[in-house]
Amino acid sequence: MIEIWVERTLVFALAVHIVLTGVCVWRVWRGQNVIDRLIGADLVGTLALAVLVLIALIERTSIYFDVALGLAALGFMASIVLAKYLADQRVL
Repeated sequence: MIEIWVERTLVFALAVHIVLTGVCVWRVWRGQNVIDRLIGADLVGTLALAVLVLIALIERTSIYFDVALGLAALGFMASIVLAKYLADQRVL
């Protein structure tokens, strides 16, 4: 009985995260300035990680955790590079 409740909660959380990802994608697309778009893009990456972890918990497989870990590393580096580019108008 508890397992069904936990699975329903995970599916609900997955639906909420997908809706929030859509809102953030809209913010990246229609952001007022570059900073809003950068923050939105970073949040899309974070929500994508949460979606992958929730899928891994629902499906009971560990491959999604590995993908989420790789995406987290790439997302962190991309945020640093984009912030530096915005500050200096050059990457290196």
